[in-house]
Amino acid sequence: MRIYNTMSREKEEFVPLNGNRVKMFVCGPTVYDMAHIGHARTYVMYDIIARYLRFKGYSLFFLMNITDVDDKIIARAKEEGVDPLELSRRYTEEFYRDMAALRINSVNLFAKASEHIGEIVEQISALLEKGYAYEVDGEVYFDISKFPDYGKLSRQNPEELKRHRIEPSPKKRNPADFALWKPAKPGEPCWDSPWGKGRPGWHIEDTAISHTYFGPQYDIHGGAIELAFPHHEAEIAQAEAFSGKRPFVKYWVHTGILMIKGEKMAKSLKNYITIREAIGRWGWEALRIFYAMSHYRSPIDFDERGLEQAKAIRDRVRSLLAKMKSMEPSPSEAGPVDEWMIERIEEHERRFMEAMDDDFNTPEAIAAMISLCKELEKYMAGRTNEAVISRAKAAFDKFSSILGVFGDEVPGALVDGLIRLILEIRDEARGRGDWDTADRIRAKLKSLGIALEDSPRGTIWRIEA
Repeated sequence: MRIYNTMSREKEEFVPLNGNRVKMFVCGPTVYDMAHIGHARTYVMYDIIARYLRFKGYSLFFLMNITDVDDKIIARAKEEGVDPLELSRRYTEEFYRDMAALRINSVNLFAKASEHIGEIVEQISALLEKGYAYEVDGEVYFDISKFPDYGKLSRQNPEELKRHRIEPSPKKRNPADFALWKPAKPGEPCWDSPWGKGRPGWHIEDTAISHTYFGPQYDIHGGAIELAFPHHEAEIAQAEAFSGKRPFVKYWVHTGILMIKGEKMAKSLKNYITIREAIGRWGWEALRIFYAMSHYRSPIDFDERGLEQAKAIRDRVRSLLAKMKSMEPSPSEAGPVDEWMIERIEEHERRFMEAMDDDFNTPEAIAAMISLCKELEKYMAGRTNEAVISRAKAAFDKFSSILGVFGDEVPGALVDGLIRLILEIRDEARGRGDWDTADRIRAKLKSLGIALEDSPRGTIWRIEA
């Protein structure tokens, strides 16, 4: 299997750092609003990548962070007149629901930045001790001049970066130095630190989280291509300066930009579509197929024509699967096995897997699946054969498990509704002081992989690994 590495700008043979075990970190959302179709494109594609790695037999740990402490969250909270952490909790819950609705279930752990402040402070302290960072009036910055490799992922020249003012501040030694810790301001969330009360910068959150669970080095780091600079560049500098080990990540994998009718999605252009809205209009399955119809590294234009094609593929395959499921060959039809047709099925399955082995080439994989669909439709129009149908079902079971479509999963809306009903029953029990019942419901849900978090705004639920 070969994977395109943004660092080398080449496809490389995939060889994990530790035998069969694979560690993959993907940058999650900044939770200050509803997730949109650009987020969906990224997370659906990494879900497919995770599914395929597991299909190949790798023992994968898939970690995704949740940025719940950030300037955008604070700004939105001020607009709404609410506590920033309460705002981020609300949109984190909505994000989990959107992921469940899209059948993105491959993530082992969602890790919130606010729950890793201790690890963040520890990393910043070490960077100060090693001379890679400096503190000014309660603010701590990473000094890019101390890290000569800064810019190696995005191929940017550090000398040019000095003239590119990122987070402008007269306290910086270099204009491109970035914040590791920001001092507290009235009304903002803050935590104690050796430099006074404050909160972490965006970049250090991810390296602290990944180091906590993966250590100083791991296999795959994913995210949208627009994060390559400055976010991923900063992650590399922080992590390698902190641990002294290189490379921080072996394979850097990035998804392409999503556009709408050739324009970047923006609320000001009135082309901003949430995941919730898109599922309501086209369905979760069509969305997943639509994203997979383009290579994950390619830019993608979100348009009606492509979505209609995706819906047509969904309907065609589901119709074929329903027909195969209903077919029960009669004794007169259970004659010699049509070996030639089984060979055709195996050839298309081989094409599908070869495409996935080639940097997760989902468009070619889908083409192989559709081609097999056509041949089976033609074959079954004239006859049926138990061995052929059984082999075809097995092939489509594999396609389904990898692409995350065509399965018989319970609809996300139904799951959400049932859990809400259970939570209402639990709230009623708590209201009358029946804590034993409330605790039993919590424990039972936890045993099923559903965690509860009681808050002033009500009970929040999420699916755990």
